[in-house]
Amino acid sequence: MRRLSRRQLLVDVLLPVAVLGVFLLPAIGYSGLEPFVLLGFCVALIFRRLCTLGSLGVAWFTAIAEMLLGVDPVGPSNILIVIVLYSTGAHSERLVRWLGFGSAFLGAGLVSLYVVVIPTLGTGLPGVGTVFSAAFILSAALAGFLLSWTVGFLVRVGSRGRESRAAAARAEQEVAAEQERTRIARDMHDVVAHSLAVVIAQADGARYLRTTDPEAVNEALTAIASTAREALADVRVLLGQLRYDQGQGPQPALADLERLYEQFRASGLDLRVEAAGSPLAVGTSMQLAVYRIVQESLTNALRHGRPGERVQVRFDWTPGGVHLAVSNPPGEAREHRAAGGHGLAGMTERAALVGGRLTAADEGDRFTVRAWLPVERPPLALPAPSAVPAVGAP
Repeated sequence: MRRLSRRQLLVDVLLPVAVLGVFLLPAIGYSGLEPFVLLGFCVALIFRRLCTLGSLGVAWFTAIAEMLLGVDPVGPSNILIVIVLYSTGAHSERLVRWLGFGSAFLGAGLVSLYVVVIPTLGTGLPGVGTVFSAAFILSAALAGFLLSWTVGFLVRVGSRGRESRAAAARAEQEVAAEQERTRIARDMHDVVAHSLAVVIAQADGARYLRTTDPEAVNEALTAIASTAREALADVRVLLGQLRYDQGQGPQPALADLERLYEQFRASGLDLRVEAAGSPLAVGTSMQLAVYRIVQESLTNALRHGRPGERVQVRFDWTPGGVHLAVSNPPGEAREHRAAGGHGLAGMTERAALVGGRLTAADEGDRFTVRAWLPVERPPLALPAPSAVPAVGAP
């Protein structure tokens, strides 16, 4: 038996109740088995999704019993069997679908026999008109039964298609996120290598100067502790995404943003950059996240934005981190942004890996990417904010 949602159960109960309300009052006036026939069809409707094969059996048993007992149909209640056939066509199991398909032919034959052939028995050989009527009834019943089954089958095909497209979209998102993790791991290779090189150089210098210049030893140990602490924080963030055999990649930082802006301006992007608040000292992974988010946002604005319209980049520094916003008037191609895109998946992954969050949505007449990236370090005494955020002290 299938597990149904509350909404589906409610519909499957209310539909038979409505049928009883419409057809039961006329059936009460009959002295025979008409109400029981109506009740049989309603039971079939109740279980048409919960147990489709049992519902099909109940429906056809009721219809055949009605024919054998010579019960007069209660209004058009016999047409309710097409709803059961629709459910068999939309069912996920092949056996149920083909049993419903085969029952359509059997049911059409029984209808033709009951309506035309049986009443003419005992009157001699059937005439041409009787044969024509039987063929017409057979064709009409078969067309109605197969039509309802086919509609159910097409609905199932459409549903499976939507599920497949959704699964493919999720797979693409996972692939994009995995690719971003691999690129982060490649970046992290240089981060760790640089930090260890600094630590080794400072340690060697301190070892040689420990007898002649004790003050230099203290400065070296301080630098070692600071560098190791920052490297440890970066490793903790990205340790789960490390991969082997990755080539070395560039290490863009906040200081490289101005060059990035000039590249986009040279490509025809009308770019305006603003900053507010006191810039903070941030680690390498944080700088990479900011750089990649800005880079991808501006790339999307260049590819999918409205040509000639201004693109806005704004940094709002707070004691706990930075709010980053990149907005642009959207172009006509909205499908890329609605589906999420690989770029948005990568930016979301970047923000999450440094403990932040990212959203991308239409805000009025502009498409805006907003990111909150936390910084667990105290602010430095830096100059007044400029269009490009300052890089943290090493």
